[in-house]
Amino acid sequence: MGIIRLPSIISSVKQFHKLHSVLMRNQISNDVPKGHFAVYVGETEKKKKRYVVPIAYLNQTSFQELLQKAEEEFGYQHSMGGLTIPCNEDAFFHVTSRLNTCS
Repeated sequence: MGIIRLPSIISSVKQFHKLHSVLMRNQISNDVPKGHFAVYVGETEKKKKRYVVPIAYLNQTSFQELLQKAEEEFGYQHSMGGLTIPCNEDAFFHVTSRLNTCS
């Protein structure tokens, strides 16, 4: 039998709930289609742009790496009021275009 590590499961659940609350606040306050969420992408405040992406991206490893980068930089306190991904637009387009190709 495998060993279940309760602290890591609890941590993952807490992170999911925090992300879910950010996404739901974002979805309620903006016109975001069902099954999607908005993200702000950019390395500086002035250059951040808003994009709407499918929730299915949350299951993809490459997109999860972007989310980890966001968590490291901002935690769950995003100044734009929504999920902010601190990377340049080219890197974001590279990841999302690969995800679009795969689906």
